[in-house]
Amino acid sequence: MPDQPATPVKRTLDKDLDRFTYVEDATHHVTKRLVAPGIGLIFLGLAMVFAGIYVLDQPRATLIFAAVALAGYMAMNIGAKDVANNVGAAVGARAITMTQALIMAAIFEVLGAAISGGPVINTISTHIVDTNRIISSGKLAWLMMAALLAAALWINFATWLKAPVSTTHAIVGAVVGAGAAAVGPELVNWRMLAAISAGWVVTPFLGGAIAASILFFIKSTIIYRDDKLAAARYWIPILIGLMTGAFSAYLIVQLVPKGAISGLLNIAIGFGFGVGVITWLGARPLVAAQSTGLENKNSSLRKLFRLPLIGAAALMSFAHGANDVANAIGPLAAIVRDIGLGGSLSVVAETTTRNAPYWVVLIGGCGISVGVLLYGPRLIRLIGEQITKLNPMRAYCVATSAALTVIVAAWFGFPVSSTHIAVGSVFGVGFFREWYTSHSRRRLAYMRGKAEAAGIPWHEANNTDERNPDEIHRRRLVRRSHFMTIIAAWAITLPMSAVLAAIVYWVMVALFI
Repeated sequence: MPDQPATPVKRTLDKDLDRFTYVEDATHHVTKRLVAPGIGLIFLGLAMVFAGIYVLDQPRATLIFAAVALAGYMAMNIGAKDVANNVGAAVGARAITMTQALIMAAIFEVLGAAISGGPVINTISTHIVDTNRIISSGKLAWLMMAALLAAALWINFATWLKAPVSTTHAIVGAVVGAGAAAVGPELVNWRMLAAISAGWVVTPFLGGAIAASILFFIKSTIIYRDDKLAAARYWIPILIGLMTGAFSAYLIVQLVPKGAISGLLNIAIGFGFGVGVITWLGARPLVAAQSTGLENKNSSLRKLFRLPLIGAAALMSFAHGANDVANAIGPLAAIVRDIGLGGSLSVVAETTTRNAPYWVVLIGGCGISVGVLLYGPRLIRLIGEQITKLNPMRAYCVATSAALTVIVAAWFGFPVSSTHIAVGSVFGVGFFREWYTSHSRRRLAYMRGKAEAAGIPWHEANNTDERNPDEIHRRRLVRRSHFMTIIAAWAITLPMSAVLAAIVYWVMVALFI
């Protein structure tokens, strides 16, 4: 029986080879999970090298390097979490793919931070705590570093839990907590904090109201018209022209220094009007070509609204960069000024955005973009799909409303929560749809005419079984379960980040001072 021993040897060899295969697969899986953190560490290293160009020969440069690393870490966390606010609606409506959305968001985040990030940076870095009195105590740099680390850790934890918390809440709470721990609560600007908190309450409702108003306009002028395609060919180019013209006027006001040109506002309005008209004229044949061969159905309108939705999502990314870059860079700007670097650097660095050197702003903008690309998809599906069902028309309303609200707030220097506003816009669209489905006379008349044209009795077409509470609950268009989860995440962020920042500050003082 000479052949019998060969069989178990062969089986043992196969098992050993299988084990090697499993080890290789496991190693590949673990390595793949380490790619994103590795790229993040590379970015932080490059950010410190970039900062070294400006601060290497300055006193206390090591402290600046540490602050840059913390600000970059905070910026990546903001990008990882808040990209859902910017492009979640577009991805949820399937207007663009996840990859396209991430690349677009990364580009416009940097542009928004570089062009319009200054006013909110100034608020975060100077107006929450009395920095003039803290500078004399020599504690401002450590205070802001503690705030950065605490806010970043909290956001990192919340992103891991897929909770849509507010990065603005986190950094404002962290600055307040670290400030109170460092110099006492009397140097906290409670009036400014109250104004910011009031904005946090008002802006979600404002975003929801604007989104509902835009959706009402679209339903009234396009969706519930007998000839939907004709209405879309007329109104969609106008909407694109209005959006482009208004944004162009805003850019002129932001890019031209105040006082450089007399009558700047009138020039900006005229320029925006011209750009809007040109865009409208260019969009008309494009929309007409897209509508060729389409049927007179809502599914056709979804295709026609993809282009304006992509533009609105890009605008929202710009607005987010303008507002939320301050959540990472505001404390870093305060540290730079505390050490005395704000006005003593090279010509490039002296070209500032409201007291923040451009090299500081660029670190924040690029950090947000890196976070977007590496970790962005985690929350997109919650904002874009799980609260209420979004098609390109509803998603356009959400993105336009959120972008408009955030840009106006950033213009005035208010650090509002883009998470608040985006989610408020989504809920506004969902609740409006519920109301409009039951109460709109235009919709009911349209649906009655459609049923009669199809030969279906109206009482059968309109049978919603309204007497059955379970059926009414099932037909709700907004998922209430997410509402309380999001509210709880918002409510806990500010106090938790404040307490964590105070603890981090005391630990830093014990270890390093």
